[in-house]
Amino acid sequence: MKKSYYLFNPGRMSRKDNTLKFTAIDERGEEGESRFIPIENVDNLYAFGALDANSSLFNLLGKEQISVHFFDFYEHYTGSFMPRDYLLSGKVLIAQTEYYSKPQKRIKIAKKFIEGAVFNILKNLRYYNNREKDTSIQIEKIENLALQIAFSENIETLMGIEGNIRMTYYECFDSIINDFKMGKRAKQPPDNEVNTLISFVNSLCYTLCLDMIYHTQLNPTISYLHEPGYRRFSLALDLAEVFKPILSDRLIFALFNKRIIQKNDFDFSLNGCLLKESGRKKVVKAWDEKLNETIKHRILGRNVSYKHLVKLECYKLVKHILGMEEYKPFRAWW
Repeated sequence: MKKSYYLFNPGRMSRKDNTLKFTAIDERGEEGESRFIPIENVDNLYAFGALDANSSLFNLLGKEQISVHFFDFYEHYTGSFMPRDYLLSGKVLIAQTEYYSKPQKRIKIAKKFIEGAVFNILKNLRYYNNREKDTSIQIEKIENLALQIAFSENIETLMGIEGNIRMTYYECFDSIINDFKMGKRAKQPPDNEVNTLISFVNSLCYTLCLDMIYHTQLNPTISYLHEPGYRRFSLALDLAEVFKPILSDRLIFALFNKRIIQKNDFDFSLNGCLLKESGRKKVVKAWDEKLNETIKHRILGRNVSYKHLVKLECYKLVKHILGMEEYKPFRAWW
């Protein structure tokens, strides 16, 4: 079974036949023990430490359709190596572009992304409100803000509504999470444990959406809610809005409240707050376990993994832009 590999330490990766060879390099520049990874076991790679590699390695990764996602010292996502597009369809690309270039078509899809996000956010808040975590004020406020979505006439207004909804949602994190306080949302750099974990897990959610888009006919640079940019795969940001409440936020709540992540997993010695290697390992282990969990799909009538739910969302978007079936965003039923 293929899986993700997380490279936390600086090192050198090279190709040895059809095997990946990773050699750790310590602070003095000395090589440590090498690890060999059969290429057929690799789904994608996450590089959190400096990675020394050559074109021979990337040729192999491209051939095997393996992505590499890079993060900087502060755990911010910085970019990805994506293999050559192998599923792109001219018909889908034209349709996807048309839906972006025509404002009425674009905003219709953008509204769907926000509606899906709001539904899943409220699902979380109602769950905790029923368990003696008072989120009733925020629930009412978000419900009122959500009424404005249908009347939004442009993307800027819609993004403003989304920002207010998420800011209201974050007000509940101090009530939901035990023993840690978030305060205001801070990103660059995160200033406390909760903000650090939000940024880190959201990056994992973004790269998951990017991987799933890559394995469909969609182009990840053509988006509808977020403005397409020269240096980012903005469609992954759109999809992540729908799945962050279910995948990212629920995981964050569990990691803190089950005391899987604790204060000694964070480092405050630099400007801001960072996860130590011990913390990162705990998070990615829990993340992978979450993605491999399965639920009974209401329409398909069979068990599917959380990871596959994201790919199914991509297929739904393809059907929408091809005029086959109206896109309905994923809504958690549990």
